Amino acid sequence: MKIKYKIIFRDYWHTGSGMSQGALSDAAVLKDKNGIVYVPGKTIKGLAREAAKECDKECDVEKCFGQEGDLMSAVVFKNAVLSRDEYETVVAQNLQKYLYDTLTFTKIDSKGTAQDDTLREIEVCVPLELEGEVVVEDDKCAECIVKALKKIKHIGLMRNRGLGRCHIEIKDEK
Repeated sequence: MKIKYKIIFRDYWHTGSGMSQGALSDAAVLKDKNGIVYVPGKTIKGLAREAAKECDKECDVEKCFGQEGDLMSAVVFKNAVLSRDEYETVVAQNLQKYLYDTLTFTKIDSKGTAQDDTLREIEVCVPLELEGEVVVEDDKCAECIVKALKKIKHIGLMRNRGLGRCHIEIKDEK
């Protein structure tokens, strides 16, 4: 069975590559070989697992998601990507730079003054819609995963500080 879903980002968001961009920013966004952003399937799987643990007492989390830290499970979460048409348009017209922006922030002390050496910049993605897919064999697990996906409201870095607000729509279950 395949569960197809759409992530609708409502705000800037950042899935990190773990790399900086030198003088440009302290944290770069994860991109594919063509410079197009995506959300790794393992990120979606982790967020769905967390949502299922917190909210769905009837879900057998270990059966549906595998054991914590285990890379293998009966369920496959594929990367969430731009739709094929959007992807091809961005690449063909070299529009990658319009997918990203930079946020700058600094640490403020108790007196309201910026602390020295705390200026940081991170690369962020503009609000987009990405498509993803989950391959699952068990109907009970599929039901659990659908519920969990719908509960995800933030994705990526600094999601507890307002970045990555999103909504996930289930497009298709086959």
